[in-house]
Amino acid sequence: MRQVIGTGRRIAWSALVVLTFLGASQSGRAQDAPPPPVTVAKPVVKDVVEYDDFIGRFEPVDQVDIRARVSGYVDKIHFTDGSVVKTGDLLFTIDQRPYQAALDEAQASLESAKARVDFAQGDVVRAENLRKSGNITGQIYDERTQTLATAQADVNRAEATLNRAKLDLQFTEIRAPIAGRMSRHLVSLGNLVSANDTVLSNIVSMDPIDFYFDVDERSFLAYQKLSTGSLRTSNDGALNEVLVATSDENEPTHKGRLDFTDNRLDNSSGTIRARAILDNKDLTLVPGLFGRIRILGSDKYKGVLVPEDAIGSDQDRRVVYVVGADNTISLQPVRVGSRVDGYRVIRVGLKGDETIVVNGLMRVRPGIKVDPKLTTLPPVAMAAAN
Repeated sequence: MRQVIGTGRRIAWSALVVLTFLGASQSGRAQDAPPPPVTVAKPVVKDVVEYDDFIGRFEPVDQVDIRARVSGYVDKIHFTDGSVVKTGDLLFTIDQRPYQAALDEAQASLESAKARVDFAQGDVVRAENLRKSGNITGQIYDERTQTLATAQADVNRAEATLNRAKLDLQFTEIRAPIAGRMSRHLVSLGNLVSANDTVLSNIVSMDPIDFYFDVDERSFLAYQKLSTGSLRTSNDGALNEVLVATSDENEPTHKGRLDFTDNRLDNSSGTIRARAILDNKDLTLVPGLFGRIRILGSDKYKGVLVPEDAIGSDQDRRVVYVVGADNTISLQPVRVGSRVDGYRVIRVGLKGDETIVVNGLMRVRPGIKVDPKLTTLPPVAMAAAN
């Protein structure tokens, strides 16, 4: 029994010696390992102008709910659902027969009133001759003159009634008030519609088209300090041109101009609304689409640019790895800006004369030494150039 115990102790001691030897060996190899190779470069420093992107929505410049101005039954529908129409195109016809009858009646009333005027004028002429010879009294003459004035007033009233009847008959033909694209018809043939109440359809203008977007308070205050662009509206002397992209486009290509900025910030959201207007000759931009607008975000300045791959994350901050004179890595927090020429603008954190790691970030950490391979970044990144 003592021999077995003694043998077990010798085995355990031998295993401990072996583990200690292996640990020391691995530690020695770690200390002897060469510094990891990384690619380093100086940031690109050049004159840049930043642009900011905001999400918004396309809206029509004009939109109209189509209503009848007279009551009646829908007699005809002259457009196809979803079709593009021009200003003045006939859309609906209300049954015209009652209004044609009213027009004919008003025309007859006018003719009758004119006949009474002619008769009254003859009476006045005769009374004038008889009064000169003393055969009628002045009162009779005044009565005939009054009758003529009343007949003339009846003519005026009949003309007004006729004009109103003509207008009502004209209103039975409902025409497009603006050029644009129609929605579907909301009433079918034979339905009774009420004047100025029943919505028959709606129409939205397509060319040009508006793009509305909201700008946060911080950006708005920054834009107030810029000399040009940003949220300044276009006028006859200067155009503030912008670019807009639809949700399926990587880069904005639709040109427009900023033509409106609201007069106050919204209390609930802390944003201010702005609007750009774009030409839409091919009608590809449809009201309701989401889009992304790019506006001028800064004046020209000397910017520090680094590749996107050179920027890492450390908890809730963005960082770059700076290589010191002794090839030791240090961590430098930065505040990034927009993308320019395929690079990311560094607004705060770098002066531009540092040497930073641009490839191999996974092999570095603060405090270690590296084997730097220096490269030169082109003025425009290859991806942006392509």
